[in-house]
Amino acid sequence: MTLFLTVLINGCILGSVYALVAMGLSTQYGVARILNIAHGEFLILAAFITRDLYLYYHIHPLISLVISGVIVFAISFALHRTIYKRVKDISANDGAFEGNAILVAFGIYFIVQNLMQVHWGSESANLGGFMQTNVQIGPTTIATPNLLVLAIAVILCVAYTLFLSHTRLGKSIRAAAQDPGAAALLGVKINRIMAMCFAIGGLLAAFAGVLISMKEPFSSISGLGYTTIAIIIVVLGGLGSVKGAILGGFILGFVGFAVSTYVEATFMLPCFYFIVLVLLVVRPKGLLGR
Repeated sequence: MTLFLTVLINGCILGSVYALVAMGLSTQYGVARILNIAHGEFLILAAFITRDLYLYYHIHPLISLVISGVIVFAISFALHRTIYKRVKDISANDGAFEGNAILVAFGIYFIVQNLMQVHWGSESANLGGFMQTNVQIGPTTIATPNLLVLAIAVILCVAYTLFLSHTRLGKSIRAAAQDPGAAALLGVKINRIMAMCFAIGGLLAAFAGVLISMKEPFSSISGLGYTTIAIIIVVLGGLGSVKGAILGGFILGFVGFAVSTYVEATFMLPCFYFIVLVLLVVRPKGLLGR
């Protein structure tokens, strides 16, 4: 029972972070139609910014949510308004743009990763000395930073869902995702909305990076792993579905931690792929896809 409760709580913690990462990628692909292979690199960039601000300037990671978020948001917005917009303009159709955008994302992935390696190296990094306390929950003990990560991630997931449902910008994003042509006829500025969606996706990745830095080590070469997991979750939940990304994130969080605990951590990613393969056969559109 103690082990089960540990798996349940830590599965929630891991799943909440996975959901946050996947929501960003789902937003970028669902509206901007960009499968951003470099998504995880911006997550790691935010983690390193958080680490440096904490170690050298004693800035709390919760404040780094704002600082890292603004930096990655600005970079992502600039990338879309310059490079991706130009690629879209010269692409023959939407299908050609998606293919070209993936090639651009690979280029950005290698550039950002190599810049991080030059500046921070390839060694594992962490927030040394951050909240080294534990909380007793029934018969199990959970690290305080992990519970803080869970609380913040859930708040951010709920806040983003409410943002999409109840704000003018959120409604414009949903309209552009459903039918860009009709949305444009109704006055939605599609190019600006797509740039905003790509930037919001980067913002969510930055938030996830800050939370990851609070709970586990990271390195300049670990970004692709998070991108891979985000892609799996997006396919699992349904392409372009933010609620599907949240559901898929928590499912993989539970499954991943259970496999790591009861079997072996190296089997976690193959298990994720197996789940997606089965889902593609049974329900190709994903759990909440249309």
